[in-house]
Amino acid sequence: MKLVIAIVQDKDANRLRSEFVKADIGVTRLSTTGGFLKSGNTTYMIGIEDKRVQEVLDLIHETSRTRQQFMTPPVNIDAQMESTSGYPVEVQVGGATVFVLPIEQFHQF
Repeated sequence: MKLVIAIVQDKDANRLRSEFVKADIGVTRLSTTGGFLKSGNTTYMIGIEDKRVQEVLDLIHETSRTRQQFMTPPVNIDAQMESTSGYPVEVQVGGATVFVLPIEQFHQF
């Protein structure tokens, strides 16, 4: 048995949840915030049999896509004016961060 912890961008969370339901994979969904842009994320915790871990990873990979997004970097008031930039820059966001951990015991009451 494994515990899969998957952190995905909110834009992908509902579609991924639908895929988990279709595949009869039970999940616990948590709202989280973090990452480079401090944006909304969803964390899924999934207790799954070892033989189905790859199926879960495949669903996450197929559903959670990276995308380009513009952001304005914070202005550093300590820096010289020539080096500060208030112009938007394009950054890559999205995708998924996934942890797979062994489980010693699993109980459902």
